[in-house]
Amino acid sequence: MSVGQFVFMLHSHLPYYRMAGMWPFGEENLYECMAETYVPLLNAISELYDEGIKAKLTVGITPILAEQLNDEHLQNGFVEYIDSRIASVSKDLERYPDPKVAHSQHLKYLAKYYFDWWNKLRDDFVNKYEKNLIKYFKKYQDLGCIEITTSGATHGFSPLLATDSNLNAQFKVGQDTTKRLFGKKAMGAWLPECAYRQGYEYVGKDGKKHWRPAIEVTLQNNDIHYFFTESHVIEGGNSIGNRRVIGMYGNIEYIPLPERPATGYDTYSAYWLPDAQVAVMGRNDRAGYQVWSAADGYPGDGCFREFHKKDDKSGMHYWRITSPTTDLGDKMLYDPVLAMNKVNENSDHYTTLIYHLLNDYKLATGKEGLVMVSFDTELFGHWWFEGVEFIKQVVKKFNNYIPEIERMTAGEYITKYPPKEAIQIPESSWGQGGHFYVWMNHLTEWMWPIIHSCEKRINEIVDKYPNIPEDKLLHRALNQLSRENLLLQSSDWPFLITTWQAKDYATDRFNEHVDRFSLIADMIESGNIDDAKLREIESIDNCFPVIDYRVYQSIEEGVIPQQEKKLAPLYK
Repeated sequence: MSVGQFVFMLHSHLPYYRMAGMWPFGEENLYECMAETYVPLLNAISELYDEGIKAKLTVGITPILAEQLNDEHLQNGFVEYIDSRIASVSKDLERYPDPKVAHSQHLKYLAKYYFDWWNKLRDDFVNKYEKNLIKYFKKYQDLGCIEITTSGATHGFSPLLATDSNLNAQFKVGQDTTKRLFGKKAMGAWLPECAYRQGYEYVGKDGKKHWRPAIEVTLQNNDIHYFFTESHVIEGGNSIGNRRVIGMYGNIEYIPLPERPATGYDTYSAYWLPDAQVAVMGRNDRAGYQVWSAADGYPGDGCFREFHKKDDKSGMHYWRITSPTTDLGDKMLYDPVLAMNKVNENSDHYTTLIYHLLNDYKLATGKEGLVMVSFDTELFGHWWFEGVEFIKQVVKKFNNYIPEIERMTAGEYITKYPPKEAIQIPESSWGQGGHFYVWMNHLTEWMWPIIHSCEKRINEIVDKYPNIPEDKLLHRALNQLSRENLLLQSSDWPFLITTWQAKDYATDRFNEHVDRFSLIADMIESGNIDDAKLREIESIDNCFPVIDYRVYQSIEEGVIPQQEKKLAPLYK
């Protein structure tokens, strides 16, 4: 007898790194996540399927990340990156054992461990997956093992975009990209930064009152049926900025919102939103905290690999966390066997935890409930090296030992158990304080007038060309203008500035896309398009190859072209 449903959601996103530096920021960031997260995750899904188990993971892949994984330059660059890692660790095999170095026999063992690990990774990527991870994510989607969700095309921070045409363009280009690469439209989406705003009334330039639709209206118009949010958005109370994991984000000062009164709602079901037939499901706070918490979650255990300490010659991670208070110089050497034993213990604990959450809910309410957990995919493998194995063991243990829990993708859940109530959720995000401060503050406020100016300018330019021009050079310029507009809107740039992770890099990247946008706009408006310069920009920012610039045609203020309005059943 079922005790309830479990949805495991992974949100995969990186900014556009193609031809924009290598290290410490740039393509190497993508290659690290491919090596430690995306390839191992595909391996886990594949191995489970070979054992007769469908993983039933909901895997969000943002369109801009999918474009990069599908890019030949980056695919070949990844092979070169792997080869460089193999060459580095090969030198460690020659260095050890060294009688002058303490524990050098164990270092020799670890060097061999990584030598084998990197060589297997290369074989998997080149031979098993043909350098094309997107093709194989699609394969396992089509086999029913995973569900792919979409997002804004470049992860633009939706609530702070000034025009509905630009908001719509983020999700239309995003959905179109997902359909092109994965063969079908995504049923669900990850709102960039979980950022949501309601509809609101405002006074337009004409002096009249207008209504700006809520974000879910844009989602519905792009055939998106559900999205995810944080627990505090559904339940009320206080946000704790709860995706912070060991070392992921810098400490920032923020202005917390007053604690919201409890709403009386919980995250054990999904809800309709009032302005469109789009559902929202909130992350279960207890089940999420057990994984992401730096202090109390599994990834902080001393047995697991230390992310921050690398060998000064090869760059290999030869140490373990040891304890949260241990200085980097005092870390103990890593033991893969000990770490895997701990993963086995953690996965036992986690599956038991989920069972009790659902069973206790059913005993208390007399009905089955949902536990949905959502995490950054890159937590597993990249930040928490053993994390992908944790996912694999959790899936296996649910399948083999706890059949009372119904494992489902998010789309399967919404289809089989559609919401029975509608709820109005507040303006919110996953960021510190639960609002927009991480992306709009004294460090980033200079960016938004520029973004809004570009929004207005592209609308004005595109409105002059309602039909695709016969001039192919002009057509190319209009499409590239659209790409640059999407890229400068990426929420990663203000985020990296606020957190000081890569302040200068993010500032430069934002300004580069603004400059390219302005250059192309100037060329279009002057009627003097430099083909060589345009080709140079196209060769760097080549994402969204079939984009149609007309997605930026102006629409009436506060109105998004839409299907006949579909309200939630509660409101019919």
